[in-house]
Amino acid sequence: MEKSPLVTASTLVVCLILSLLSSISNAATHGGGTHNITSILAKNPDFSTFNHYLSATHLADEVNRRRTITVLAVDNAGMSDLLSKHFNIYTLKNVLSLHILADYFGAKKLHQISNRTTLVSSLFQATGAAAGTSGYVNITDIRGGKVGFGAEDNDGLNSYYVKSVFEIPYVISVLQISHPLSSPDAEAPTSGPGLVNLTIFMAKQGCQGFADLLRPSKALEVFEHNVAGGLTVFCPTDDAVTSFLPKYKNLTEPQKESLLLYHGVPEYETLQMLRSHNGLMNTLATEGANKFDFNVKSKGEDVMLSTKVVTSTIVGTLIDQDPVVVYKIDKVLLPHELFKAAPVLAPAESPEPAKKKKKAASSANSPDSADSPDSVSDDQKAADDNGSNGLNNGFRFITLLVTLVMAFLVL
Repeated sequence: MEKSPLVTASTLVVCLILSLLSSISNAATHGGGTHNITSILAKNPDFSTFNHYLSATHLADEVNRRRTITVLAVDNAGMSDLLSKHFNIYTLKNVLSLHILADYFGAKKLHQISNRTTLVSSLFQATGAAAGTSGYVNITDIRGGKVGFGAEDNDGLNSYYVKSVFEIPYVISVLQISHPLSSPDAEAPTSGPGLVNLTIFMAKQGCQGFADLLRPSKALEVFEHNVAGGLTVFCPTDDAVTSFLPKYKNLTEPQKESLLLYHGVPEYETLQMLRSHNGLMNTLATEGANKFDFNVKSKGEDVMLSTKVVTSTIVGTLIDQDPVVVYKIDKVLLPHELFKAAPVLAPAESPEPAKKKKKAASSANSPDSADSPDSVSDDQKAADDNGSNGLNNGFRFITLLVTLVMAFLVL
């Protein structure tokens, strides 16, 4: 029996709605395109070694901040072969960066390569450390469904496609390959970055005051010890330090050390990473029950650090040389463990008769009450808005689409 135009149109509408709902659901699930390579690989123990060294070399952060990326993952057996060469961490970073391609290649796209072969830039090429085009990776679709991979400066293909591990189309693809890619250039001995003399550098870049506080303190040794593993320093301007000195002089020596350590984070955090952080961040002063953390907040391009006592804004970058980055901030960070926040004045309870108290209790349930939804912090409101706006807009679009289609069918 032939279907009526109305039934056919209705079926199309239902399919379209389901498709849109699926797209919106996927966008919500993947955070609008964000991804975390560490979490992705953690679901498969076979890649635990590869996952560990992506974090140790800070390449995981680079993968996470990019929006079009392919990771060629190697299992634990393959990583054992690579580690048996005893590369230092900086050479190992070059080799692993060759396994991160600056383009999207899902399992399907591997078999849709024009002329069956292509050269793709890797992060090793993007860093500028590669000589010539040695940082490019050759991908060849071999007949019989086999796909091979090889570094441009290495003759032939030395690794092959095994399976797809994870894919978000045109955003990130994680593919398992049979062996680590071999590249003479990437495997060449590499020394680490020269030790940054933090105090001399700060003094030359407008942070003389903070450098003067840091030099005689035990905190300086902690800063220097963390340089190799990753360090982010928030350096207050000279004006900020000058106005803070009277309070600083009243602190005990352990308190002074804690305050200085509070301006360091034991990780390399780029501005982009800080903008996407939005939450609590531990510092060099964090130890056991001593939280000494602060909140990272972003508003547009601005990044602010809130300690519950003061909010400071990043006003410049002094140096950004992985694994060290030093930012200039407009206020000294005051941890609430050492400084009291400004008291919030609460309305005193009125010694009214019982009838009046009942009215007051009733008003406590009004929208102006501290426990009402309207009293939720601005940060929480922003978080809720960001989480719901995309879905709300999607459902509004569906409602409008259904209305238009139904009106068309009626006509």
